[in-house]
Amino acid sequence: MHQKASDILRLFREEGGFVSGEYFSRELGVSRTAVWKHISALRGRGYRIEAVPSRGYKLLSSPELYDEQEIVAGLDTVRIGCRLDFLKQTPSTNADAFRGAEEGAPEGTVVIADAQSGGKGRRGRVWSSPPGVNLYCSVVLRPKIMPHEAPQLTFLSAVAVARAIERSTALVPEIKWPNDVLIGGKKVAGLLNEMSAETDGINFIVLGIGVNVNMAAGQFPADLRHPATSLLLESGREVGRAQFASLLLNELDRLYGDFLLQGFGPVREEWQKRCNAAGRRIQVSDGGAEQACGTFAGIDGDGALLLRSDDDRIERIINGDVRII
Repeated sequence: MHQKASDILRLFREEGGFVSGEYFSRELGVSRTAVWKHISALRGRGYRIEAVPSRGYKLLSSPELYDEQEIVAGLDTVRIGCRLDFLKQTPSTNADAFRGAEEGAPEGTVVIADAQSGGKGRRGRVWSSPPGVNLYCSVVLRPKIMPHEAPQLTFLSAVAVARAIERSTALVPEIKWPNDVLIGGKKVAGLLNEMSAETDGINFIVLGIGVNVNMAAGQFPADLRHPATSLLLESGREVGRAQFASLLLNELDRLYGDFLLQGFGPVREEWQKRCNAAGRRIQVSDGGAEQACGTFAGIDGDGALLLRSDDDRIERIINGDVRII
C-alpha cells in the first residue's frame, strides 16, 4: 500500500498535469479500482487531488507536514536516503543522527524534523526552527578520509543547497565562507557538520542542514546578528518542502558520489565560483576583533580561507567571520 502510494506521487511528479487512471493502472500493475483507492487514501492524508472525467487525476497540493512517501517518490539517489527518520519535533536532528550513527545507522541515513526546540548553528549560535515552514535535516556519512579532510564535506553541503535552490526557484544563491548560503546578502541556509573520529580515520560525519523555506518575516527572531531571509520571502511564492528536500538529497548524493571518486577538487572549484567574496576585498574578524584584511583568494584543500595581503602574501585562516569591504 505504502509503495503504491509513493509510486503514484512519483508518477504525478514525472508526468505533470493530469495523469489518466489507465496510465496509473498500467504503470503500477493494478486495477483502476485499486488506483482509485490509493488516490482516496492520499486525499485522506491531506493531498489535494483533482479528478476530471476523460482526463484523469491531477495533484494540486501536498499536506503542510512532511510526508515520507512524497520525499521517497522524489528521490533518485544511490546512498543518501537509504533510511529516512521523520520526527514531528526534536531538540536537534544533528543530535539524533549522531546518536543513531553511534548505534550503527548506515551511511545515507537522514533525520528530518518538522521543528527543532534546540537548533544550533556555528559556534553554538541558536538556529530558529519553527514548525511547518523550513527544512531541518541531518545526514550520516562514513567516508574513508582523514579527520583533517572532514571540513571538505561542509563545502559540499553548501554547493548541494545552492543547487537545490536554483532547481526549485529562479533565485541565484551565493555561498559565504565557511558555511552560510545567502540570497541578496541575507542568510537563507546554514550548515553544521559534526564528526566522530580516531587519529587515523573518521568513524562517521553528520551533515546538519537548515534551510529557511517558507518562513515569514514575523517568524524570525528580533535579535538576529545578521540579516536572514527565506525562499518564500525572496521568490514571492511558497516552495514545497517535501519536493525541496528530495531535490537537496538528490544533489547531495550526486556530489558525494563524485567526491568519493574524484576527491575535493571539483567541489572546491564550484564552491569558489559560487562564493560571494570571490576576488573581493574582505575583513575577517574573530570574536568581534579584527583578525585580518585583504583580498579573498579562495580556499585550500582543508577548507581554510586564503587571504591575499596588500604585500601579496597568502595568509591561511581557519576560523572567523567574513565581511566584504
